[in-house]
Amino acid sequence: MQADLRVERELLAVGSEHLLWCLLELVAPPARPCGQRRPISVALVLDRSGSMAGRKLAVMRACARFLVERLAPADRLAIVTYDDEVELRVPLSRVEEHRGMLLAAIERIHAGGSTNLAGGYLKGLEALSHAPAGSVRRVLVCSDGLANVDATTPGASLGAAERAFRTHGITTSTIGLGPDFDEDLLTALADAGGGTAHLAESPDDAPAIFGSEFAELVSVVAEDVQVGIRPEPPVSTVEVLTDVPAVPVEGGTLVRLGAVFGEERRRLVFGLRVPVLRVVGPRRIAEVVIRAVEPFPSEERIPVVVNLVPPEEAVGPASDPTVRDEVLILSAARAGERARALADAGDLEGARRALEEAALMLERAAPGSPRAQELLEHAEFWSARAYALAEGAYDALERKRLVYRSREARLGGRRTREP
Repeated sequence: MQADLRVERELLAVGSEHLLWCLLELVAPPARPCGQRRPISVALVLDRSGSMAGRKLAVMRACARFLVERLAPADRLAIVTYDDEVELRVPLSRVEEHRGMLLAAIERIHAGGSTNLAGGYLKGLEALSHAPAGSVRRVLVCSDGLANVDATTPGASLGAAERAFRTHGITTSTIGLGPDFDEDLLTALADAGGGTAHLAESPDDAPAIFGSEFAELVSVVAEDVQVGIRPEPPVSTVEVLTDVPAVPVEGGTLVRLGAVFGEERRRLVFGLRVPVLRVVGPRRIAEVVIRAVEPFPSEERIPVVVNLVPPEEAVGPASDPTVRDEVLILSAARAGERARALADAGDLEGARRALEEAALMLERAAPGSPRAQELLEHAEFWSARAYALAEGAYDALERKRLVYRSREARLGGRRTREP
């Protein structure tokens, strides 16, 4: 895996305290050819509640057939459906011997009653407990409505997702369909399970989502990617700005990025507090340690080095534009989260101002930036959301757009997807 570490400023003035933003960019190698990839084990958890009747369920069945038809003979698939009851339609089975049975089970799925999402998800995890070691394991959950059966304890599902990810490398991806599902629950489930959260505004968006999930599964090149941030005392870690699981450990902070896919680009921004230092010259202030299973263990160590100079020499560009732009994108995403919270509380004007300020910040940074187009695309999105709020258009779908776009940007990579 290719790793590039940049610091916001390489020249730091002695005699002053500094907050230094650092950007670690990881680029995964190309995926292995199809015949050399690891086998896949997937639990497909499908909503068949009454609201799925008609086109929604027809499209979901077609997407499930797509998955069955493209899995290799050595891959495995389980099918779980849920309404007010949970049913394991097909236990985890090798596609080579059971492709016909899997396709027949999909055709027998019909709309039913309420939505026991938690029960369906836990049954999917249980099905993957029989997956062979060494396979790429994922639960893919589809839902179009609010969980209204056994919905009082979402923490149980989130805890199970986190444990499955941490202990067994089982990832969880979610697909929310239409305007009525619980976006907070589905994004939290993907967060806990180290997977992708997808927003399908209409059934027509679902096939592309299934296609992207399949493409990811067949191109996993590294699993359980971890980044250790180890400041050299008296330097300390302030925060990890990218919204990924980060926990304090002895000697620093441990960040878990999960699986990465062929040629995927992931960015991680973290801040270091550099106290007043008096000695001029190069100084190592931290070390970044990257570990992954590819599927064999690997490790890379990168020193974080700055040059301490007299104050009059600490001049030049205020910051590395690559680091600055990523910090701005993440800051705008956090503004999107604040705007969502304000709008939820009824303060549409405050939410609108937060989004307009974020868009303006990005627009001002775009001229001359190597990521100018990306900055302007983010600015255009936040500006459009601000305009919608100005028109009083804060409905269920508009809220979902805020939640999903904010999450996508905060994660430093394409881990949340809209159509």
